[in-house]
Amino acid sequence: MTSYAAGKPLGKTASPYNNKALNVLSIAGVAMTLGLAGCSNSEQADTKATADGTPATTESQNIELLNVSYDVARDFYKDYNPLFVEHYKAENPNSNVTVNQSHGGSSKQALSIANGLQADVATMNQGSDIELLEKKGLVASDWEGQFPDNAVPFTSTIVFLVRKDNPKGINDWADLTKPGLEIVLANPKSTGNGRYAFLGAYGYGLHAFNNDETATKTYVKDMLKNVKVYENGGRAATTTFVQRGIGDVLVTFENEANLAVTQFGAGKVDIVYPKYSIKSESPVAIVKAVTDKKGSTAAAKAYLDYLWSEPAQQLAADLYLRPSVKSVLDKNGDKLPSIDTFRPNDTFGSWDDIMGKFFSDGGVFDQLAVNAPQ
Repeated sequence: MTSYAAGKPLGKTASPYNNKALNVLSIAGVAMTLGLAGCSNSEQADTKATADGTPATTESQNIELLNVSYDVARDFYKDYNPLFVEHYKAENPNSNVTVNQSHGGSSKQALSIANGLQADVATMNQGSDIELLEKKGLVASDWEGQFPDNAVPFTSTIVFLVRKDNPKGINDWADLTKPGLEIVLANPKSTGNGRYAFLGAYGYGLHAFNNDETATKTYVKDMLKNVKVYENGGRAATTTFVQRGIGDVLVTFENEANLAVTQFGAGKVDIVYPKYSIKSESPVAIVKAVTDKKGSTAAAKAYLDYLWSEPAQQLAADLYLRPSVKSVLDKNGDKLPSIDTFRPNDTFGSWDDIMGKFFSDGGVFDQLAVNAPQ
């Protein structure tokens, strides 16, 4: 666990991909990484001398937040948290804030919160995960209206990570059905990364075959025949592809692919942008049932509000996430090329519809996947 005081690290900061540098804590079986200076939600007395020399007492509040997030967001929040701590301290001089992180497959993380993990904020990569918490009464019904852009501070899209110089000639979705090709994919049954990859392929099929469901299902079934590994999270899939050298192509988020190219797998992998892909949205929400009990609601809201600040939006762009603030997105067009994308809700309906049709037991994914993961 790395500790910070007012956003300044007290020790060496870990590389995004240096697992040995992360001190993993177990919380309900979910990995927890990154701590920032502070203790717990308690108040302690500070004493100062008044003008006449008598002690004056001011209240100093120590606030601890838990951000439960999806797998590949760890790199963003590792750098975002110290920015927020420094900002919060400047705005609230008598308070200290600690932010702890929990990362894993997005839907597994949402289930952990639903089953009792005491998250102050949920920062997921698909709306259904926040909607689950809303249905459980943990998140307010108006959560989308509590922040700009329907509570989506940044987006991403699905791209292909291939071996250096693209030896298999992967240029678009159609190439993923080539005989003998080996694909690495996060599990669509339990991760947002995998679901967006699957829906990206299905949306491409509808686009390519003029909304012909039969032709689309044939294409997707042929693609899934080539899946070599279904991993339990987006970062695990990247590790399998880059470190373990398994597969010819990894279907994953743009930001994860770029971090692999520039850091984790530098010189070993390339990115291929399909002509048409899916837009992934990363919604955020206060877990009000927890924060009201802890007294951390105001700090949790400040934590999420700051995601729309200029420093946070630029940090997102630096990590190849697409900022929702247009002025920041426009400034970073060199690293975030324009791509034709579709929103899953515009193509497939509500997240309830999507989850029921595609990812429920016996749904479309189970019908089309060979050796579908459970």
